[in-house]
Amino acid sequence: MQNLFTYIHSLSNLSEKSWEILYPVLSTQEFKKGAYLLKENHVCHSLFFIDKGFCRSFYLKDGLEKNTAFHFENEIVTNLNSFAEGQKSTYFIQACEPLTAILFDKQKLFEACQKAPEIETLGKKCLRVTAAKLEEHANLFKLFSAIERYEYLEQHQPQLLRRVSLTHISSYLGIARETLSRIRKRRLNATSL
Repeated sequence: MQNLFTYIHSLSNLSEKSWEILYPVLSTQEFKKGAYLLKENHVCHSLFFIDKGFCRSFYLKDGLEKNTAFHFENEIVTNLNSFAEGQKSTYFIQACEPLTAILFDKQKLFEACQKAPEIETLGKKCLRVTAAKLEEHANLFKLFSAIERYEYLEQHQPQLLRRVSLTHISSYLGIARETLSRIRKRRLNATSL
């Protein structure tokens, strides 16, 4: 819970009263590697704060998994449309290693927001951070070539390159695994010169 406390304080200084209202909204849940936080065609009823481990968001297209995001410690993950609008999710969120998440129950969170406007403001900030991450991924494809996308990850998301399998990274970058291996080899050779 300490990681969540630190994360929340990085976004907002909640009063003690607001913390007392927010605390009953939270619950901790453990997920085994490969377990789903959210499945396609299910409605998302929680915000998940990743306390330990990491997960990925992916679609199934023509029987193939297409990764769209990776979420690490001290990040919030959810399906924005499903959570906000009650729509069925069009993608999956899956634990990539044993994962501990602190869940914000949607119904209880909405009730807490009515009691404390500070909590509503915090929720909006959390959703903005999540939306910004989605936009960052979309911009990778609008602005950069495959090599530039990989270089971007080296500079801005090195933990992703250290912790995520090549198969998942290649799917995330929208390239074949063999192409990713060639890019990595060229980058390693260039940095060793």
